[in-house]
This record gives sequence, structure tokens and C-alpha cells, in this order.
Amino acid sequence: MVSGMMWHQLPNAITILRCLLIIPFVFALCLHDYVLAFIIFVGAGVSDGVDGFLAKRYGWQSQFGAMLDPIADKLLLVTGFGMLTYIGQLPWWLFSLVLLRDVVIVVGAITYHRLFGPYPMQPTMISKINTVLQISLVGLQLFSAAVYSLPLSLMYAVIATTVFTTVWSGGDYVNTWGQRYYLQLQIARKKHEQ
Repeated sequence: MVSGMMWHQLPNAITILRCLLIIPFVFALCLHDYVLAFIIFVGAGVSDGVDGFLAKRYGWQSQFGAMLDPIADKLLLVTGFGMLTYIGQLPWWLFSLVLLRDVVIVVGAITYHRLFGPYPMQPTMISKINTVLQISLVGLQLFSAAVYSLPLSLMYAVIATTVFTTVWSGGDYVNTWGQRYYLQLQIARKKHEQ
């Protein structure tokens, strides 16, 4: 029984480990040890795939895991952007744009939740594409610094595409939450008139 409960918690344990990996990741970048930082980043990405596979394959999903997993992913990604910006590997304006998008989404979701109650967060296709591009940008920048210097034209293309999808997905979320807000106001108005 205890053993079964422990295996059931394995995906959550892997997710927590991914959160803890942020600490050595930050230290590695502060020391300009790009090889170690790259290895940790790749390891964290692999762990994300492993915990998701285990949770779905064996039915080990939990509400805690469903909440923690995207938080762990976002923490690692934002930390990656922030640290690469801090040490001069990425421009400040790009980090600011990525952070602004996340802040707008979180504030919109919290505001909606407080006004109208919970609503399931379902990432749109453009949001998923943007996340993949953001992860790719951090990974490619680390790879370029650690293993092999990639062509600037490639990095500029990835940055430009990331900027485009970041703005698009942020605007898409604003539009989606705005429509939901307007719909709820209409429903509330109709109930008040009855």
C-alpha cells in the first residue's frame, strides 16, 4: 500500500526536482559555466517529458501535479530568460516582453477568477507554439555558448519569431479573457433585469 502510494507520487517528485534544478542552473550561469547550465536545462526538459508520460501512462495524475507542472516549467523558462539577459546573452527588451506577456495573462486570469469564479485555463495553439519557441531560444542560446557558436542569422530568426508569437499569444489571451468578461457581464445584466 505504501509502495503504491509512493509510486503514485513519482511524477510530483520529478516536478519538484525540476523546480530545485533552478538553483544549480542559476549558479552555473552566474559562473558562466554554460556546459553545466545547458546540461541542467536539457535534463529539466527531459524530466518534464518523463513526469508527464508517467502521470498519463499509469494514471498517476493529481490536482497538485496539474497545478505544479506548468509552474515548474514557467519558473525554469523565466529564470533562463532572466539569467541569460542578466549575463548579456539576450537583450533586456526581449526578457521584458516575455515577462509582460506572462504578467498580463496571470493578472487577467486572477481578475476573472475573483469576479466570476474559476474557469479552466486551456492554452491556445499559438500559446503552445510560443512556449516551444521560447524554450528553443533559451536552449539554442545555451547550446551556442556551451557547445558550438550558432550563426547569428539563425538566432535572430528565432528571436524574431519568438517576439512575433509572444505578442500574438499575449493579444490572443487578452481578447479571449475580454470576450469571457463581456459575456459574463451580459449574463449578469440579464439576471438583474429579470
